[in-house]
Order: sequence, then C-alpha cells, then structure tokens
Amino acid sequence: MKDWTDYTNQIASRAYKAKRSVKSLTTNVKNKVLIELADSLVANTKLIVSENEKDIENAKIKKLSSALTDRLLLNEKRIAGIADSVREIANLQDPIGQVVRGVNLPNGLELVTEKVPIGVLLVIFESRPNVTIDVAALSFKSGNVCILRGGKEAVHSNTILAKIFSDVLANNHLPADAVVFVEETDREVMAPLLKLDKFIDIVVPRGGEGLIKTVVELSSIPVVKHDKGVVNLFIDESADFQNTIDIVINSKVQRPGVCNALENLIIHKKYPYTKEVISALKNSNVELYLDELLAKDYPGNKLATEEIYSEEFLDLRLSCAMVNDLDEAIQFINKYTSGHTEVILSKDYLNIQRFKKEIDSAGIFVNCSSRFHDGGELGLGAEVGISTGKLHVRGPMGLEHLTTTTTYLSGNGHVRV
Repeated sequence: MKDWTDYTNQIASRAYKAKRSVKSLTTNVKNKVLIELADSLVANTKLIVSENEKDIENAKIKKLSSALTDRLLLNEKRIAGIADSVREIANLQDPIGQVVRGVNLPNGLELVTEKVPIGVLLVIFESRPNVTIDVAALSFKSGNVCILRGGKEAVHSNTILAKIFSDVLANNHLPADAVVFVEETDREVMAPLLKLDKFIDIVVPRGGEGLIKTVVELSSIPVVKHDKGVVNLFIDESADFQNTIDIVINSKVQRPGVCNALENLIIHKKYPYTKEVISALKNSNVELYLDELLAKDYPGNKLATEEIYSEEFLDLRLSCAMVNDLDEAIQFINKYTSGHTEVILSKDYLNIQRFKKEIDSAGIFVNCSSRFHDGGELGLGAEVGISTGKLHVRGPMGLEHLTTTTTYLSGNGHVRV
C-alpha cells in the first residue's frame, strides 16, 4: 500500500499558502475572474466535451446505469448552463465584509462583527463534474480556497475543468492554488488528507452513504454532511389531478440520478386518481415497488420492503405506499426520511400547515416538484451541496454558508474592571 502522506501534505500546504491572498481580494477582482471563467468554459466547449467523452466511454465499459451515466455527461447545453451559473455567482452580493452586528457598547467600546471566509475547504464528491466549477466558483467568490477531490469515474472531465479555472487565475496573476484539484484517484489518498486539520478548515463530503460514512469516520476536520436524498412525496386526497401527474413525473423522471429526485410516493387512500398516477409512472418506464394494499390493485409490480423505503435509488425505481390519513403519511416520512426534501400535494390548508410543522427536513415543499431543491433554482447561483445536518448550514450550501464571523473591538485605552 502506497504512503500518500507527502502527497497530501503538499496539496494541503499549497492551498493553505494561497489562503491569505484569496481572502484579501476585492469583490471587483473576484467578479472579473468569474466572468472570464464563464467565457473560458464556453470557449473551451469542444475540449471539455472531448475529455468528457473519455469518462462516458469508461462508464459504458463499466456498465453504469443510464441515470449514473447521465450524471457524468457534459454537452454544449450543460456547459453553457455551468457558465451561466458562474455568471450568476458573479452577480450575487459578496457576503465578505457584511456587518452582522455593529454597536457602541455602554463602556464606550465599538463592536463590529463581520462575515469573513472560512479559509480552506475540502470537498469530496462523486460523479457530477459540474460540481468542480460550482464549488470552485462559490469558494472563490466567498474568499475561500478549495481542495477538490472528485470520483475516478469523472477524472478526465474534472481535470480539464479545474485546469481551465487555474489558467484563468494565472492569467490574472492570482495564485492558481486558489483551486487545488486532487488528481490521484486512489481511495487511500483520502485517509491522510482528512487528518490535515492544521491546513484544512472544513470538509464537505457529497455522495453516497459509503462516502459519507468513510469521511465521518476518518476525518479530524469538522464535517458538513451532504447525505443521501430519500425524498418523499405525499398525495393528499384533495390534490389537483393534473398538477399531481406533472409534479410526480417531474420529481421522479426528469433527472432520476440526482439527490432531489423522488424515491418514496405516499398516496392517501381516498385520492381518486391513484390509477392514473400509477399509469403515468409506468408509461414513463418507472419500475414500481408497491406496498401490500397497492399491490392487490396493481399486480405485476415488485413488493416494497422496509429496506426499499430507506433506499436512495438514483434511477427509475420508485416505492409507493398507501395511507389512511395525514397522520400515517407523516409517520411514514418521519420513519424513512433522510432529512433532505419532503413534498405535499394538497388543497387543504390545515393539512398543509400540519405537514409543514410536523415534518423535520431541510426542505418542505408544497404543491411543487422536489427538483426545485437546488442552489441554482433557489437563487444561490449554485451549491456546494445540500446539507442534511443541522449545524452550520441546512439545505443548499451557498455563498452565505461559506463564511464565518470575526468580531472587531475598538477602544481608547479601555481595560476591564
């Protein structure tokens, strides 16, 4: 087994050395770099697609599912979308220097608490190469340095994207190590990297259960978990027919391989259009796992189990359960949720309010698709990930959440008595 200690120390120290320079950059400089980055991504579309094709070919060789392969894909439209996200981040208000609290204390001291960068972020992620640019752009705009460790399934795509950002930084006479990409794909690299709390301030794992568990167990650095998305949607008896069909299909089918895609569908037994919902899902090639009640009426589908209700499929599979009332729906969700996103489709105001108060998740959506639980859709430009924990940040992690605070106290010879 190779010893990666020297390699990881070198990576982390490079990022640490760049921290002071990046922290002091003005908003105008940061925005200029981001706009140039967006333009460079578009200008290099053919090169990015060429490198991405290598990852797609490897995915086919390894026989990854169509949903997982879709997560890897970069085409002209998606690259343009990534560039648009970078431009949006550039246009967002810079959180650095914002005054959280400013007061003159009774003893004459002047107190100002401002938002400042966290420092060095380590983000470990899987599959989706757009994360490389999303995280790097958010990190840079918020005055932070990032170390990016993507999965080997996207190594060619991630490498070229990180290089494009580094080239833009160098062209602006800024430290290229503001964005450090871990090119080694060996899993053993992570263990020593996660012990470098003297260089790295926070680690964000973004991926499946195995990745999250490994990072939490190995890390000496504070961890903000972006755990699995077991997304639940409850169809109340009063739910609108067409809205229900549209929202359920969008939540499950549009991009099944992402964390905000629907995994558990819960249907009120008095909802009059269950047959139509089931048919719409089957017509969209969704493989259904039904509870015993539904299985009686819709034979030929697989039976749902306790394990199935807790699984994040990330493909065109969906579990379905029928409940007698809102109470049972809430009990089901609270039992199986991962704390990511829960949806209610209903016209009943009181039921909606109960659902909002009695469910405990990062996102609770009413009469809209779970696919909106995304930093870009919620006006953050992009996201580092969607946190399912409750400390520091919950939900999409954007610019505001890549800051901490410093308190400045000014006096005139004051001493404490």
